[in-house]
Parts: sequence; C-alpha cells; structure tokens
Amino acid sequence: MRRGFSLLELLLAIAIAGLLLGIALPQFGLFRDRLAVGAAAERIAAAHRRARITAILQSHPVVLTIDADSLSIVVEADSGANWKEPGPSAHGVALAGGSRQLTFSPVGITAGLSNATFRLTRGAAIRTVVVSRLGRLRMF
Repeated sequence: MRRGFSLLELLLAIAIAGLLLGIALPQFGLFRDRLAVGAAAERIAAAHRRARITAILQSHPVVLTIDADSLSIVVEADSGANWKEPGPSAHGVALAGGSRQLTFSPVGITAGLSNATFRLTRGAAIRTVVVSRLGRLRMF
C-alpha cells in the first residue's frame, strides 16, 4: 500500500483551491468596502449626536464641521477645537460634496440651512447619511 499523494493529485487540489479563492476574494473586497463605508457613516452620526449633546450641556452654540479630512466640534464660547477626529478619507472613504458646517443652538436644534445629506463611497459600497434640522438622523 502506498502512502502520500501523487503530483497529479496535488496539482488538482491546488487548482480547486485557486478557483475557490478566485471566486471568494472579490466578494471579500466588497465586504471590506461595505464595512469601511458603514463605519464612516456611524462616525458622522456619532459626531452629530456629540455636537448636539455638547450644545445642550454647555448651553452655548456649537459648530460641527464635517469635512472629508476631519470631523470637529467647536463650542463658540471657547477658542479652538474642543473635539477633533480624522474624517472619512483617512479610512479610504470618499465624501461627496465639500465641507459642511452645522450650528447647534443651546436647545439642540440646528440653525440656518442645516438639513444635510452626506454620501459616502468606497469601491461599489455606498452609504448615505441624512440629517434633519430637528436632529434626526437617517442612514441608508
């Protein structure tokens, strides 16, 4: 009785493994893109919530700046950024449109033209964050 594998059996196993990897790897890339875009959308939503709560707790207007490179919160009574985080582009996610500033009043409602839509993309993955003037967030 012989033990081990022949060269033909080994080549056949490698070919089958290669075919399976060729099918699975593109799907894995799309999965990674979806995760990155979802995380960027959650960071924008979290920054929005943080700015709103900060305005209410500090009893001062707060400005949230959402840019491709950074997310920042500034309390207008203080000087300098009170909170800052890298934006979506730091994680390879593109933010459609330019920089956007949302100003929160001390009661937590945004002032001015503060309805906003943020479209995040990476590869084939797309996520949209819609912010209403009353502070509601919707992600799809």
